Amino acid sequence: MTSNLERYAERHARAADVVTAVALCVCALFGAQIGTSDSSPPHALWPAWIIVVSGVAVLACRSRPRATLAVTAVAAAVLTALGYLPSPLLLAPVMTALFWLAALTDSRTTGLYGSATVALLLATSLAAAPLGDDFILRTVGTVLWLLLPVALGGWSRSRRAYLESVKARAAHAERTREEEARLRVAEERMRIARELHDAVAHHMAVAHAQAGTAAHLAATRPEQTRSILADLVGTTTSALLELRATVGVLRQTADPGADPLEPTPGLDRLPELVAACESAGLTVTLTTEGEAQPLSPGVDLTAYRIIQEALTNATKHAPDHAARVRLRYDGSRLLITVTNDGTANGGAVPPMPGGGYGLMGMRERAHSVGGELRAGPRPEGGFEVAAALPFQPRTPADAPARADSAAPTDAPSGPRHEDTR
Repeated sequence: MTSNLERYAERHARAADVVTAVALCVCALFGAQIGTSDSSPPHALWPAWIIVVSGVAVLACRSRPRATLAVTAVAAAVLTALGYLPSPLLLAPVMTALFWLAALTDSRTTGLYGSATVALLLATSLAAAPLGDDFILRTVGTVLWLLLPVALGGWSRSRRAYLESVKARAAHAERTREEEARLRVAEERMRIARELHDAVAHHMAVAHAQAGTAAHLAATRPEQTRSILADLVGTTTSALLELRATVGVLRQTADPGADPLEPTPGLDRLPELVAACESAGLTVTLTTEGEAQPLSPGVDLTAYRIIQEALTNATKHAPDHAARVRLRYDGSRLLITVTNDGTANGGAVPPMPGGGYGLMGMRERAHSVGGELRAGPRPEGGFEVAAALPFQPRTPADAPARADSAAPTDAPSGPRHEDTR
């Protein structure tokens, strides 16, 4: 019930002020009739106009609380100076003005105006009847009645400030949740785009090279052409399977009955990757240095995708159709280097309109597991992709500070195995 009245008063503030002013006038008129054995109210009618003026002044309590308090305080002082007993009914207008002053202004303003009002009414009340059985009512009673609205107004101000802070925190939390949700959606979209790019771009590039080679050799080497076409079928089949696995990740939550997905590719599938590139005409030299260490699934996938993308670019752009892959297990990191003797685009294939996303995707993958990647032309010619990945994923802030450490240039250490295909 109280909350309904508060909401109605907030929506219809002017009507509520008018009702309050009328009620205060009635209360003050009744209060003017109260007296004691030592003091009785005057019988003159003209003080009633002072009560009406005091009640009308309350209409401006929301917009001009200081002026309202001044008018009502002066009116109450005149009445008490004439001998009226300062009862709570007579002081109702000034009490209302004190409430709104405390509710709408700061504590310092409330203290100054409230103290002045109390002092004024005490002085005028004691001047009219300094001694008598109503002395306590004129002193202690006046102070208590005037302090009550000040306390209630301060509580109302604190409550309103608290509710506003709660609403502000709720709005901030809602904005934070929305921003976090948008960030997660953007990250998921980027991850899906990266997976689709890696799953499709490599196989399509290899298939394109295989088809071009088969068309070139169709008339002169039919046996080799048939072999290349058979490899082309395998390449497209692998592309479809990997694309199906990637899309299946999106369906897994919504469709529990979906077919089980294939294992995430890792370095154990490098021989298949090298064989697919060689069938497209790229000669790959794979070198492993150091004792192989177990990698986390995320790092294993990242290493495979980086090598896959680098070989895809070499398949399309390397003029000598050769690439060298070196894996080095060094301390707690896996160092990957993929080089060829071509240029950034090999001078053979014009850049795609709008550029590509391969290098950017490789960097994002490396940074996502706390690693680093550098890609660019080599001083002696050709192109190089060098990455340093931790065995276990960590945040990018924990990655080594120097980016050039991703490209191993020191002498090999540990046993070495070279596989030239």
